[in-house]
Amino acid sequence: MANTIALAKKYTALLDEVYQLAALTADLESDSTLTREGANANEIVIPKMTLQGLANYSRSSGYVSGDMTLEWETVTFNFDRGRKFTVDAMDNEETVNLAFGRLAGEFLRTKVVPELDAFRFATYAAVPNILTPAGATLADGAAVLAALRVATSAQDEGEVGTEGRILYITPTLLGLVQDLDTTKSREVLSRFSKVKQVPQTRFYTAITQYDGTTDGQEAGGFIKNAATGKDINFMIIHPSAVLQFTKQAVPKIFSPDQNQDADAWIYNYRSYGLADVYDNKVKGIYLHKKA
Repeated sequence: MANTIALAKKYTALLDEVYQLAALTADLESDSTLTREGANANEIVIPKMTLQGLANYSRSSGYVSGDMTLEWETVTFNFDRGRKFTVDAMDNEETVNLAFGRLAGEFLRTKVVPELDAFRFATYAAVPNILTPAGATLADGAAVLAALRVATSAQDEGEVGTEGRILYITPTLLGLVQDLDTTKSREVLSRFSKVKQVPQTRFYTAITQYDGTTDGQEAGGFIKNAATGKDINFMIIHPSAVLQFTKQAVPKIFSPDQNQDADAWIYNYRSYGLADVYDNKVKGIYLHKKA
């Protein structure tokens, strides 16, 4: 039992490190202190404040009373995915513990993180009333640069804070801008606190998540939604606009001694969380997609 606990601690630490290095949306995690638990285990409630504007001041009667409304909005967690792997004890021993030892890190890096990023981008892209122009293909660096300037202006006009904006863009399009190597291109990119390259394989407006059991979906994972999914060129996201929480992302490891069904190691992984956008901060999301 002690060895199993030690092994679990070892790989839990490894998973945390891999997630931070590989998850492109890790910077968007929200402050959990701003929420509280809902009535049900799969809910949280968030504060939403509404204020009235200025009114005329009277020298005889003074100030006009104003109302401040503080509401608690209930939000339901929308990401709940998992997998179970079994590694025969002899297979693991004969590969010098490589079969089981590498499983956790590789699974998280190559399967969990890409789907988590894709789910979050697709969820934010589908939110009503975010800033988004008509779909267009950006053929060269000048076109990308012009689209970025329109995007930053749109958020400026929407009074989105200039500090903290993150640009998520495909490596191909970023390369086109960098190849220009002009004062204008450098100035536009400097408008963002971070510029993060997102592979097109996890950058869609809609995805289909395989359930792992239906015929043809046994492999699990995700694909671009064939009916509504569009390739995303870039997104600009202000972290204050999103509700993003990972409530649980814990691996469970069982040794062959604990496994009552087979002489094998068992690795269970479940990720449970939330990706959403505040109703009054939708302008903090700018989406540019292909036609």
